[in-house]
Amino acid sequence: MNIPVLTFFNNKGGVGKTSLVYHLAWILSQMGHRVLACDLDPQANLSAAFLNEDQLEGLWDGEDGGKTIFKSVKPLLEVGDLVRPVLQQITPELSLIPGDLALSGFEDTLSGEWPNALGSGNLHRPFRILTSFWTVMQAGAKDMEATVILADVGPNLGAINRSALIATDHVVVPLGADLFSLQGLRNLGPTLRRWREDWTSRRGNWASPKFPLPGGRMEPLGYIVQQHSVRLSRPVKAYDRWVNRMPEEYARNLLDREAPFPASPREDEHCLATVKHYRSLIPMGQESRKPIFDLTTADGAIGSHAVAVQDARGDFRALAKSIFEKAGVAADGGS
Repeated sequence: MNIPVLTFFNNKGGVGKTSLVYHLAWILSQMGHRVLACDLDPQANLSAAFLNEDQLEGLWDGEDGGKTIFKSVKPLLEVGDLVRPVLQQITPELSLIPGDLALSGFEDTLSGEWPNALGSGNLHRPFRILTSFWTVMQAGAKDMEATVILADVGPNLGAINRSALIATDHVVVPLGADLFSLQGLRNLGPTLRRWREDWTSRRGNWASPKFPLPGGRMEPLGYIVQQHSVRLSRPVKAYDRWVNRMPEEYARNLLDREAPFPASPREDEHCLATVKHYRSLIPMGQESRKPIFDLTTADGAIGSHAVAVQDARGDFRALAKSIFEKAGVAADGGS
């Protein structure tokens, strides 16, 4: 049985995507799930949230196989095969497949094998390469008996993200309250449909696969409106101008649906949540290397900060339940 993969994706950067994955991985693990987080962004920001610089240096140095996502797929660049990932255990219920700055060097290989998967020759190599992320994630999930995989990807529409989305069952789209996020939706929707159709064609081209292949569902679960970039001095009308257009843009571009559209995200069933900025807590969490809802008085969370910590826990629990309800997964991990 394959473990469901949820990928958080928007080709517009700066929308708090990595922070979302980080905090949801933590809250889900605390809700009874066994969570595997995978960093498929060559910038490796998710890995830097979980691990300190000394730990990352130890993983990136040397040739030891499987210590990062790139080291697991690197043998495919020559004549070898995938290496089983060496998971970084964050807690007994939460593990990480670390990212790697060197992963960007895998982009050209993924791009080159995409057309080869429609060829008439030996299809083993192109499919092994194109599905490498999925294979590595599933192997890691099996090793730790994970119930869910959360994947973080970079803000682009390149070959690395295409292979990441091939491996994806459900897509969650983080958005900011601005024009750039709306434009991101316009780019993302058609791209997902094209990738889904192209992958279906390629799967059909290999009548008798020699190893399991992902379905490439890429099902849009919904969007999350984040307020990280909202300034207190910004007029409410300027904020609402963009936010209230999101239901229409999401429905048109991600779901290929026409009117009627909800008037605002508050009325839209596809809006999973509106996440507060929690400005004052984020630096505390980064310094303490823990999620903001686990901050204590020893970390500086006193007074109004302590109240915000509890609010954050409630918000992320509600978001996790909303996502899993849409995905058809038990939100409490069976506990």
